Amino acid sequence: MSDVQVVVPGPDRLGESPLWHAGEQRLYWVDSFAPAIRRLDPASGVVESFALPFDIGSFVFCRDGSLVAGTRAGFQHIRLHDGQAHCSLLADPLARERRLMLNDGKCDRRGRYWCASVHSDFIGRSAELFQLGADLQPRRMDGDFIIGNGIAFAPDDSRMYLADSRDETVWVYDFDLERGRIGNKRVFFSTADIEGRADGATCDREGNYWCALVHGAAVACISPAGRLVERIAVPAKHPTMVAFGGPRLDRLYVSSASGLLAEGERAAWPQAGALFSIDGLGARGVPEPFFSLFDQPVTTTTRAKP
Repeated sequence: MSDVQVVVPGPDRLGESPLWHAGEQRLYWVDSFAPAIRRLDPASGVVESFALPFDIGSFVFCRDGSLVAGTRAGFQHIRLHDGQAHCSLLADPLARERRLMLNDGKCDRRGRYWCASVHSDFIGRSAELFQLGADLQPRRMDGDFIIGNGIAFAPDDSRMYLADSRDETVWVYDFDLERGRIGNKRVFFSTADIEGRADGATCDREGNYWCALVHGAAVACISPAGRLVERIAVPAKHPTMVAFGGPRLDRLYVSSASGLLAEGERAAWPQAGALFSIDGLGARGVPEPFFSLFDQPVTTTTRAKP
């Protein structure tokens, strides 16, 4: 029997990208439009917040304790120190269009950061999928999306998932871990006939795809065969992303947004923008990989390779 609890009441305007750091036993997430990075120590309940000078979509961990983030100002290297976020540009594949920003992203198990973009006005199909590796040269891997979300990797590294929330579709690719390539793109799951759209996601150890159903006040579990096997209600209309955490990686954390509510909806959703946890799922996640950037010097680049 699943148990949904409020962990941090917030409220975040657009809570996103929860990520569990197994070495630190702490949860990180962002408020995309505050904008800020937040960090929770579940043992003490202490929450730290680090203000940013630009909107942020997602981030990944580095082994040296820093972060690499996808933002409105490109890929940024971020160090959290003395209550402040110290940022430096790594690469900006979106330099020509300021209404575009880097959005949802995850690291694969060879340390590459896969990050999709979004146009702030959801204009056309201008969103793309980029890959950033240790050479810090962003590569365009796919495109023609409205909004790139829900990136996750199967635990056996055979698949990569990507959701185009506005297109009501979760795509799946065959994934070549060693070469960092994707292919054989096909529909994995459609949200056209259910309430909510697939947003941020992760995979459990059995290969199930867990995603937040933004606009649908729920979290969904989809089997590797593309079948909806579980739907769990959460007390926020707009959950945005999920991540397994805790010492056994068996607690599902769920971020949410308050800023997506219409003015007349706020009274009905008083916990919107909170960070939630769900226990008792009988599922466990896998540790998050680290980005392949350690302490080497970094250089700024501006153009994505084709």
